[in-house]
This record gives sequence, C-alpha cells and structure tokens, in this order.
Amino acid sequence: MVHYCRVYTRLYDIDYCSYIDNDEIEIHPSLNFRKIIGHFKMMYSVIILGGGKIGAAIAKLLDRSGDYTVLVGDIDSGALESLTESVPVGTFVIDVTDEAAMAKKLEGQDCVVSACPYYVNPAIARAAAKAGVSYFDLTEDVATTEVIRSIAKTAPDGSIFAPQCGLAPGFIGILAHHLCSGFEKLDEVKMRVGALPQYPSNMMMYNLTWSTEGLINEYCNPCDAIQNGRTIQAIPLEEVEYFSLDGVKYEAFNTSGGLGSLCETLEGLVRTLNYKTVRYPGHSYLMKFLTKELRMSDRRELLKDILESAIPITKQDVIIIFCTVSGWRNGHREQISDSRKIYPLNFYGETWSSIQLATSASLCAVLDMYLNGEIDHSGFLKQEEINLGAFLANRFGRYYEKNASL
Repeated sequence: MVHYCRVYTRLYDIDYCSYIDNDEIEIHPSLNFRKIIGHFKMMYSVIILGGGKIGAAIAKLLDRSGDYTVLVGDIDSGALESLTESVPVGTFVIDVTDEAAMAKKLEGQDCVVSACPYYVNPAIARAAAKAGVSYFDLTEDVATTEVIRSIAKTAPDGSIFAPQCGLAPGFIGILAHHLCSGFEKLDEVKMRVGALPQYPSNMMMYNLTWSTEGLINEYCNPCDAIQNGRTIQAIPLEEVEYFSLDGVKYEAFNTSGGLGSLCETLEGLVRTLNYKTVRYPGHSYLMKFLTKELRMSDRRELLKDILESAIPITKQDVIIIFCTVSGWRNGHREQISDSRKIYPLNFYGETWSSIQLATSASLCAVLDMYLNGEIDHSGFLKQEEINLGAFLANRFGRYYEKNASL
C-alpha cells in the first residue's frame, strides 16, 4: 500500500520520500510508515461507532486535536444530530450488525472505534478484519474479548485489535503491570477502581455514571483472579473489604472484567491477583439482595429498567484508582502502591464527568500512540503491553496524571 499525507513543511532530504507536488509526498511502500510520520503532519481517518456520551467524548477529543478526520456512525439519527451541534464531525446512520455494510464503510479508514454495547462488538470487529482496519473498543465483557482475540487472528498483518481500552479494564492494567516490573519476584497484586458520586444521597450510596448494562455484567458475571498461584473464577459481589483513602471510607468487592488479560500474563508469576470495584460502604449488601436474593441476575433487562428508573445519573462523580503490588527485590519483601483520583473537568464550555473523561481519554491515548508509532504491535493487543510512561506523556493520557488539569 502507498500512503499519502498532507505536508506542512517542504521536505527535500528524506531518501524514503518522493516529492510529488506542493503538498503531497509518496512514501516508499517497503518502509514502516508509522515510524517515520514524525517528519510531517498527518490527518488520520477514524470512524467511531456509537454516538452516546462516550462516543461523543471520543469524537470531540480527536476532532479538536486537529489531527483526525472523524466520522461517527449510529443507528439513532437523533443522537447524531445532537452530536453535530457541539462538534463539526461527519455522521452517518448505520446498523452495526450489518457486517457487509460495515466492512464497506470502513474501507480506506485508519481505525474504527466501537463505543457501542459489548454484544455488538464482534460484528464490528469482523467487519474491521474484512476491511483491513485497526479496531479499538471499551468492553469489560470477558467473553466478548475472547471473541475479539479470535477475530484478530483473521485480520491482515499490520492491523491491531485492541479491546478493553477504557479505565478498567484498560488503564488499571497498564498501571498494575508497570508496578510489577520493579520486582524480582511477585507476591500480591491488588487492583481497585471505582466511579462514585461525590455527593451520594440514596440508600445505595450510588448514582449511575456509565453503561448500566456494563455495570450489571460486572455485578453478575464470574470474576477472574489468581489465588495461591492458580487462576480461578471468583464470585461477584463477594470478598468485601474496607479501606480509607484521604479520610473517606470505602468498600471493595469482586466484580467481573476489570483484570483484562492480566491473569493470563501473570499466571505462574504471582501468588495473588485480584480486581475489586470500589463503592461507599453498604452498596454491595443491597446489590447482593437484588442480584441474588431476588435473582435479578437472571432477569437483567428488568434489573436494568429498575436501576435506570430509580437511580439518577450524575456528572458530579469521582474516579478512584488504587493499586498495590508486593514482592521481593534486592533480597527484601517490599510493597508499592499508587493511588489517583480523577474529577470532572470543563471542556469547551461543557462539564465532562470523570468517567466520561477517563474512559474517552484512555482509548484516545492508545489509538493516538499506535498511529504515531509508539505501539509497535500487530494483531491482538493486551493493555499491559502498553508502556505507562508513554501513555501518561500522551496528550490524551495526561489526564491520568496526578493533579491533571486542562
């Protein structure tokens, strides 16, 4: 494939380029295109599927960076009209389960991003593989991720398939793996993440801040973990623990999906590895009553309707990220911890919730790093294969820096 780019500075001394006219350069096809793009400014073409809160946030971040041509697709024309009122991106109406139509639409694009519910991601990934386009998503669903992994094997060389690019799974795996790298021998890895209301006022001590379907999945599906050196599936909402951070009391309990692929990566290297969701004390008790005593885990559509009817959403949230790793180095048993909080920010006259910011910024950082040659990878990408330092130095990843601001 021959790549073309828009040139903002004339180039005369680069032996792998052929000067064509005043503003175009032809790149010799035998070279690694992504490793040489630093010589000139690129406009990347990205399709985002899903025009909801997170899809809209991703579109705004990429468009306003000035380096991306963004197209947003959704089955809901009203959502697309609302989006174009706040950001000048192209839109199109499409049914993402129509794989043939999707593959045709993706031809010629650099990447496709799924900000859709997890259950439609396999169809989007298959279309991406057919079109030879790199794929990114935000899913926390374990089964869906395994399907994406198998689809990645059918994709042409040079494309990347990167599921789980959000907060958890996503950034928490990058952070945990980085902390592990400082030890000669690992003992325990504990990952804790929560998206919480800053001002809880109901019995559940919770407000809806992101996908209700994803939340129910986390609360009802088996939880991967490593216990006594063996990979197991733990029970969701169990093994409740309590801790304080900055004077505030929290509880944490087993939930599904947050580990991403770390069980596979660290199996045989660590005694204990687990992921728990952080909430205010008392939340897990009420959720166990709903999902187990009332058996709502078997009636998830009803549970979704109950939660969305009774629990208000909020933009006044806070993200808690807390990771602890212990092990041996230099002959001593040591422990290292990393804690971060992300708060809502004002972007372009809009208030973005912390979960909206954290989720969209993480995906944009991974996508941006890949297109700029900082992730030299092909095929299925595990989040822990991403370098933490490079992630935090990225223009989108910097929002995960402690005390980050605009």
